[in-house]
Amino acid sequence: MAPGFRRRTLLGAGLAATVAGGLTARTAHATSSGHISEPTIYGTAEWGARPPREKIVVLDNPPTYITVHHTVEPGNSDDMSVEHAFEISRAMQNYHMDSRGWIDTGQQFTISRGGHITEGRHRSLEILREGSRHVEGTNVADFNSRVIGIENEGLYTAEDVPLTLWDSLADLVTYMAYQYNVPPQRIMGHRDFGSTQCPGDVLYKRLAELRGTVAQRLGTPLPPSLPEWPLLRPGDTGDRVLLAQRLLRQRGARVPTDGVFGPATREAVADIAASHGLDTPSCAACAHVDERGFLGADIWPLLLGPERSRSEWQRRLAVLR
Repeated sequence: MAPGFRRRTLLGAGLAATVAGGLTARTAHATSSGHISEPTIYGTAEWGARPPREKIVVLDNPPTYITVHHTVEPGNSDDMSVEHAFEISRAMQNYHMDSRGWIDTGQQFTISRGGHITEGRHRSLEILREGSRHVEGTNVADFNSRVIGIENEGLYTAEDVPLTLWDSLADLVTYMAYQYNVPPQRIMGHRDFGSTQCPGDVLYKRLAELRGTVAQRLGTPLPPSLPEWPLLRPGDTGDRVLLAQRLLRQRGARVPTDGVFGPATREAVADIAASHGLDTPSCAACAHVDERGFLGADIWPLLLGPERSRSEWQRRLAVLR
């Protein structure tokens, strides 16, 4: 927990984080008393969710990380209406339950391009308001007990998010961080946990800005962000790829050391992922994109050795230069 950052003593207010009932239009900024208000969030009943297939799991601890995703599908729609937000929430739940076999929507919350926030998995809003427990979702493999996830409508590999979505994302993340005492440096992208491009290169690069905004609103210092594992994809070239190829060869893979992420390198990475059970995506976005053979946060530790730190790849990279 960051020094000086506690939900119930934020900005020296000494006030409990009590949320008034009802869904009125609010923005997650600090008031004069230091209280962070809840943004407008539409519950599962309001957008017509199906009941969950099984009982929702509520963990007796808050999440450690707030994780940002992008939905990829249905693309970057120009429909900014609340009706569209409800429609994509229903479509996503149907896909997760019927095609993925999950008990409910995978993520806890969804934000449409129009900036409308909807509850994803049932009870997520109720438990967020408590601020001490956590609804377990299905959005980051192996980390679901520690992560609360937000899906953002659209594909952000090249295009930026609309201002309406960005403002709501900042509001929701600020409120989450406030309720759960999550330090701003623990606002992460999905790719910080696995070999996926989610939440897209453009949105991922803006997470530093998001952390800064949240820290400013909470009145807490922003410590340095955690080191980032590089994400390598087919077609990439350079020293990072060369380092990965050398590490792959040390583990017996038959790959060139030409610094080009070609088919042989992709197959070698995919084989390692499959052998460690890392080849099945858990994010709604990743199911729509062929990310087989991507090399990211869950593969680097396997190549470097489990005892290595996140910054070890930088030291190894420096040796190549």
